[in-house]
Amino acid sequence: MNANKVNALAGKQLKVLRERLGLSTRNVQRMSRQIALEKANEEFYLSHNWVTDIEQGKGRPGMFKIYSLSAIYHREFTETASLFGLQIADLRRDSAAPRLPKIHLIDTAPDTETVSLPVAFKPDFRFAKTNLLARVVEKPGVVPVGLLQHLDLRTSVYGYIGLGDFTLYPLIRPGSLVQIDASQRKISPAPWKTEFDRPIYFTELRDGYVCSWCEIDRGTLVVIPHAHSHRKVRVFEYPGQAEIVGRVTGVAMCIVGESSPQGRAPNCDR
Repeated sequence: MNANKVNALAGKQLKVLRERLGLSTRNVQRMSRQIALEKANEEFYLSHNWVTDIEQGKGRPGMFKIYSLSAIYHREFTETASLFGLQIADLRRDSAAPRLPKIHLIDTAPDTETVSLPVAFKPDFRFAKTNLLARVVEKPGVVPVGLLQHLDLRTSVYGYIGLGDFTLYPLIRPGSLVQIDASQRKISPAPWKTEFDRPIYFTELRDGYVCSWCEIDRGTLVVIPHAHSHRKVRVFEYPGQAEIVGRVTGVAMCIVGESSPQGRAPNCDR
C-alpha cells in the first residue's frame, strides 16, 4: 500500500476516534495546546487546520504530534504510529538484522510489546516426541517481544524436538525449539560443503514428526540422521508416508547438561 493510501486510511480512523470521544477539532487543538505548554515544546501542538488536514489524508504526523494524538484519543503511542505504517514492535527484530562486526551484548531492557507463546501443553502431549508447537499448545501466554527479537513469530512455524529424538544429535539436541520456513517445502538441490551448511527439514510422518537431513530417491524420502546419533537411515514413500513441513531456519538449544543417545535428556531451563 502506497503512502497516500496509508495516510488516507489513517486519517479516517483518527476521525472516527475523535468523533467517538465527542471531540471537535477545536477541542483537540485546545487539549494539545495544554500538552505543548506542559512539555514546553510547540511540536506537541495540533492546530484545528492541521487536524483537519491529517483526517483528510494530507501528510503524516511526526513523533511529537503522534504523542499528542495518542494522549488525547486515549490510545497507545504504538497503536497510533501503526496507523501510518510505523510498526514499533518490529524495532528489536530489525535491530537484530544488521550484521555488526563486533561481539556485543543484546539489550535486555523490559519491552512493552508482547507476543503470544505457549505456556501450557495439551494433556496428551509427550515431551519425548517431536511435534509442531501449534498442534500441542493448550493455551497461550504473553512474553516481551524483546526476548524473542531474533525470531519471526508472524511468518514462521515452530517445532519441538522430543526428549527422545536424537536424529540430529549433537547438531540439534533433544528438547530444542526449531524455527521452520513453511515456504521451503522442496528438498534443495544446492550443493553444501559441511554439515552446518546442509539443509535440515521438519517432516510430518504418519505417526509423528522428524527433524533431519533429507534426500529424495525414486519416489522415496530418505531421512538421514547425524553419524554421532547412532540412529539408522529411514526410508518412506513420498509423498504418501511423509510430507515436508518446511526447512529449519533457526534453533534454540540447551548446550549444557548430559544429553546423548546413551545418556539422559538435558536438564536445563528453556
